[in-house]
Formats: sequence, structure tokens, C-alpha cells
Amino acid sequence: MDIKPCASRFFRQFYALSTCYKAHRSSTSSNLVQSSRRSAGTYSRNRPDLRKGGLAWKKRPAILPEDRLAEYRHYDMVTADELRTKRRRPKRTKMLMRDFIDDSLYNPSYGYFSKEAVIFNPGEAFHFQDLKDETDFHKELGERYTTFEDELDVKEFNDSRQLWHTPTELFRPHYAESMARYLISNYKLSSFPYHDLIIYEMGAGNGTFMVNVLDYIRAMDSEVYARTKYRIIEISTQLAGLQTNRLALPAADSHGHASKVEIINKSIFSWDTYVSSPCFFLALEVIDNFAHDVIRYSPATEQALQGTVLIDNQGEFYEFYAPELDPVAARFLRVRDAACNFPFTHPLRWSRMMRGMRANLPFAPNLSEPEWIPTKLMQFFDTLQRYFPAHKLLLADFHTLPDSVQGINAPVVQTRYQRQTVAVSTPLVQQGYFDIFFPTDFEVMEGIYRAITGKLTKVFTHEDFMNRWADVERTSTQNGDNPMLSWYQNASVMTT
Repeated sequence: MDIKPCASRFFRQFYALSTCYKAHRSSTSSNLVQSSRRSAGTYSRNRPDLRKGGLAWKKRPAILPEDRLAEYRHYDMVTADELRTKRRRPKRTKMLMRDFIDDSLYNPSYGYFSKEAVIFNPGEAFHFQDLKDETDFHKELGERYTTFEDELDVKEFNDSRQLWHTPTELFRPHYAESMARYLISNYKLSSFPYHDLIIYEMGAGNGTFMVNVLDYIRAMDSEVYARTKYRIIEISTQLAGLQTNRLALPAADSHGHASKVEIINKSIFSWDTYVSSPCFFLALEVIDNFAHDVIRYSPATEQALQGTVLIDNQGEFYEFYAPELDPVAARFLRVRDAACNFPFTHPLRWSRMMRGMRANLPFAPNLSEPEWIPTKLMQFFDTLQRYFPAHKLLLADFHTLPDSVQGINAPVVQTRYQRQTVAVSTPLVQQGYFDIFFPTDFEVMEGIYRAITGKLTKVFTHEDFMNRWADVERTSTQNGDNPMLSWYQNASVMTT
């Protein structure tokens, strides 16, 4: 089935609305009865008493549709793994929020990264020292973006093309070379000459980072290069094919690294091979797309409720909250409480008395603001601990993001239409057409990683890491501006 006409119709409808999104209709139940027999739900102007059971709802505006409790009780719960073999978006079902996000991004048939995403390739590397200032870089980058997309449109026009860039592509080869310097230095300090330099990269995009790293190692230290093995773990079949094709080119075009590289087309969450050798594990701008669960709390009792998404027979989305936490979310909260002995942002950060006063205000919400918890990130750390016990982690991602949806550690949900980025206010949107990515609380992540793996860590700002390991003079413009440092002020790096 050709999805392009469908996509165009979808976005025409999307832009015809006066609100910023179409697909989300929120139906928020503050308590679904914990017993096997659940009583019928009613709306209530009163605050919920979660200690008594029953249903307590914040009344919705009249413009919202009728409640969906009967469907919620009737529909089966599914997971993203169970949907991987499905070719059509699900209906008449329900799933945890993390499964909805995971399915939206990674489903092999309709997921965002499976079908829609295109990574920007600027062509020739930028010559920063020939640019007057950062404004000149912005101008040249814009021109290259336009040229790149014009060439794609000649082959196949697509007004909803999902095009995005990475620091690897923008600052080629300098960004990757900074990481290569780090790898060589730490390999020589810890494993050389007793072990090979084994590198695992999760989510390698166009394969540019891999080529740049191997180029640098070969140029700087032939002895280390001879012992280098580079393994890519890529969930996207489309991108794994792109990486494989790149290595299959003649030696001059593939840089002659084919014998060093193995591409493994699978999800890290399906990994089942034990790796006993010391290795470096790279996760660069990857964990921001790891699915999260959403939790809200009763201001009165502090009870946590977990978000579930219901999809009706028309494909519309409804959001429910229930006090039965699944084992993964419950474990995350326990691990965080045990590992993070410092204050962190939380919906219940106000005192009980203050929360009580706020709850008595007219039209006060019956639940706290949402908290988005990185349960898939915790499972990633479990995989590292179980299958890569001798790993050293090099992780880089965003610690804050603009234009996020409501909540603590909330995601940005955005798409592109007619070459313009459009941010929306909910992740409950048509699966596969929107990128959903999260900021990372590095302090909390560091505590959880240490608790699971027992390894020591260090966190740097992006700028500090680059100043230490990159040749920053080569990314400086004539007036001293340095786009590689200034463009990622909202990013951090964690190393083991």
C-alpha cells in the first residue's frame, strides 16, 4: 500500500485544524478499581479518594466525547513486541504509554525510524576556518539543506519528509575524531596490548561516525587499528542496509574498513549474546528516543498511577491512569529511590500542606502533572550489565529540550510538513509520522546506571568534553565563534 497519499491527506487535515493537534482526545481516569470486578465509572466534581477504591474522575469539558471505560475494561492489553509483526496500526486495544511510543517509533511496518526518517548529509565537510562567523555557518547550512532536499524531491516528491541532522554529519570529521581520541587513550590505558579494541555503536545512522572513527584510528595508530573491531547494533532495517551498502562500495569509497565492521540488525533490547571481552559501548543521541512510561500521583495520598493508552475502533486515542503499576515501572521507582540520595525534580516536590491547599482551589486537577520515567533506559542498563559486563560506556544526549509536552522530563513531539518543523502538545498522534524524543536527567541516570552496573561514571557538559578531546581550532570561525561548541549547549556526555 502506498502511504504517501495517505500521509498528504493526513497533514492537510492536520493543518486545517485550529488546534495544534488532531488525534488526541484525553480521557483521564484517576483510579481504576484494583479488584477483579470493576464498578462503572462516573464523573465527579470532587477530588478522588483513592483509599476507597471506585472511580474518581476530573470532569472533562463538554466538547470531549463520551467516556470509554467499557472499552477499557473489554479491550486486551498488548505490547510493542506483540505488534512488531503487524502491518497495520492497531485498533480496539490498549497498551502502556511506553509500548505506544515504542510502537510509534520502531514498528517495522509503520514506525517513524522504519519508514519516514532521513538523515541529512551536507556533502563536503564544512571548512569552518573559511567562514566569517556562526551566522555564515547558519547561512551555508540552510543552503545545503535546501539543495539536499531539492535533490531528494527530484527522485520522489514528499511534502512530509522527516529530515533531521546529527552532530556527526554537521561537524564531520571533527566530532567523531574527538570520540576516537577518547577511545584510543582509554583503550591504551586499560586494555592494550592484552585485548582487542572492540567498539559497539548503537544506532549508527548513515555510518558516517563509524567511518570517521576508523579513519582516525588508522591514521593515528596503525597498531591499534590492526586490533580494532567495530560492531554496529542497528534496529532499523533501512539504516542497516544503508550502512551495509556503504561498506560494500569499492575500497576508495568505503575507506577500506569493510573487514573491520560487523553490522547486526536487531534491537539492543533483543540482545542475547554474552560478550566477555572488554569493549566500548557507544550510545550517541540514541537514548532520547527510548520509550518512557508516564506516571501521575494523587496529591492527597501520593499514590502513583501509570498511564495507559486506549485505541478505539476508529483509531482515536484516549489516556487512562490506573494505580496498578506494571513490574518495570514499579522497579524503576524503587531503583531511583534507592540510588538517588539527592533531591531531584518530582511532581510531589511541594509539601503535603501546600499540595492540600492547591487541591482545594476551584477547578484544581485531581492528579499531579505527568512525570515521564525512562523505563527503557533502565532496561538498556540491564542489558549492558547482563551481556556486556566488561563494557565502558560512552553516552551523549540532551539534558534539556525546548517545546516539550506537559510534564517533568516530558518529550518533544514533532514532525515536518512542507519543510517546516511542527511541534505538537501530545505523544498521542498518528504512529510513525512524528518523532518523539526525551531529555535525560543525567544526574538521575548516573545514579541508576551505577546502581545496576556497579561502575563508576563521570558526566561532562558537551562543551567540556569537546574542549578536552576535540581539535576545537578546526571548528572555529574567523571571528572565534565555534558552532560545534555552541550548538549543543543543551547536551551532556557520560563516560564509564
